Amino acid sequence: MTRTRFLKGAAFAGSLVLAAAAMPVSVAVAAPAADRGHAVDREDAALDFDSAAYTPITVTVDGRPMNVRWYKQICYVANPVAAAAQQSGGPGGGTTITDTACGYQSMNVFVPESAFGDQRAPVYFAVNNSGWKASYLRASVTPGTSYDSATSAVGAALKAGYVFVDVANRSRGLVGADGTAPGKAPAAVVDAKAAVRYLRLNDAAMPGSAERIVVNGTSGGGALASILGASGNSAEYNSYLAAIGAAGIDAKGRSTLRDDVFAVNAYCPITDLGNADIAYEWLYNVLGTRDATGSNSSPSDAAEIAARFERYEKSLGLRNPDGSRLTAATMLDTIKKEVVRSAETYMKGDPAHTIPPLGGTFEITSRGTTVSYVNDWIDVDTATGQVRSVDMTKYLAFVATQATLKTTPAFDGVGVDGNVTSGTETDLFGPPTQKYMNYTEYSWNHNDVAGDGSGLDDTGLTWKQYTAKKSTIVDDQVHLVNPMDFIGTSADTAPNWYVRHGTRDRDTAFTVSVNLDRALAADKQVESLDYQLAWNQPHAGNYDVPEAMAWIAEVVGKAGDPLAGHKG
Repeated sequence: MTRTRFLKGAAFAGSLVLAAAAMPVSVAVAAPAADRGHAVDREDAALDFDSAAYTPITVTVDGRPMNVRWYKQICYVANPVAAAAQQSGGPGGGTTITDTACGYQSMNVFVPESAFGDQRAPVYFAVNNSGWKASYLRASVTPGTSYDSATSAVGAALKAGYVFVDVANRSRGLVGADGTAPGKAPAAVVDAKAAVRYLRLNDAAMPGSAERIVVNGTSGGGALASILGASGNSAEYNSYLAAIGAAGIDAKGRSTLRDDVFAVNAYCPITDLGNADIAYEWLYNVLGTRDATGSNSSPSDAAEIAARFERYEKSLGLRNPDGSRLTAATMLDTIKKEVVRSAETYMKGDPAHTIPPLGGTFEITSRGTTVSYVNDWIDVDTATGQVRSVDMTKYLAFVATQATLKTTPAFDGVGVDGNVTSGTETDLFGPPTQKYMNYTEYSWNHNDVAGDGSGLDDTGLTWKQYTAKKSTIVDDQVHLVNPMDFIGTSADTAPNWYVRHGTRDRDTAFTVSVNLDRALAADKQVESLDYQLAWNQPHAGNYDVPEAMAWIAEVVGKAGDPLAGHKG
């Protein structure tokens, strides 16, 4: 259910900041913030950008050398949370990080030579999460590397003259210096907003325009891009932003800067986590997909979760483009139409694009291995490029065969049926001092791991009883990472959206991206919305670089001169 109230657990924001480190040397001081029309603020002054503090590097894009200015390890908050040197879930999976002071709250900024001094250039803002996990600082642009602008979003952005920004952020799996977990929701969203605010604070001093921020992300990053784009300037995050010393929060906790963004470029967004299990089990049980593919180890659990979908979908009040209501009764037909549109778009896009006939085979390569799958579900007319029919039962079985379905529950599985090894998103929620907390009603009520501090078994309270308590934070955490709760509200939703979800993606239900699209379509703030199920793509992103970059260029062109509008 959507919620627009302010959070009962807002005071919890301060507890997420467990250890503030001294400002790292990567934070330089330049012109005072007051010179850019903002009130003088000690923390904002500490976040000023030094335009001279860059390292010149050279890369090659499409065979041609390009000079790039690299602004390294910019800490975008004044009060970063200290991380442990050893990260069990860090880069590479269990490695030692070098920047414990701000490695999860900093960014690398790369400016191609065509953008030197250009304050109108778009900013390509890359969030690099997967599975909602914490993202340590990375450098997508490295000296001497060659990029192909037809296949690399990095190369395409540099070629187009965009400022490229790699953004690190806290999230699940992060180990704090004191051994706690300071990446609990909504830390990832708060950090992304803080990075946007840093860019706005320093807009006049930095190359590129903070009025033209395009957020790109895949999977958990696609979800982060989506909530960032949906919740612009919502005051519900102010206490969290204040706790980490984000730019543009005054001494009274009020916002003096904006954190809305211009555009969202999201791939396979794993979002709407509070309802993701419901959507997943409904999709893969309504036509017996789990049973047909031998992946229904918990049939009673799956059935009980799936039974909640009808009520949930109805509560959204969404409509399809033709005006029909989007409900559980119409969802399968809606997905089918999106699959047909995807296939026909693919075939018409290039004469070389073909789909095997019925009885033919799909050749799918994954991790260097190619496997053949018989096409028994889609019938196309190659002469006209049209789809004759789609068998949804066999289509969903195909999706679940080429990539095994997730276990039940798919997203909130820790603590359920004694499972403490699941890699689901359960550890994104709860207080920093607790390893995980169930965040859905079903998993909470079915938690049977004694002593984990989560569930009816430990608290003596059902989910409804527990979340009714004023001190409960987990439901607020779920709310603050869900774009569906902000789209169509008073939040400043991004005006431009490009969303892709592969037709072979079994990592999250197709219903999730369909709902996101329909909600955005109903939001009057949204001006450009380009949503598709991407033909024959798995759980992946940035596979359509020319198309995505063309869309960005189009919406940027339509928006006009960013310097002519309001800044600040």
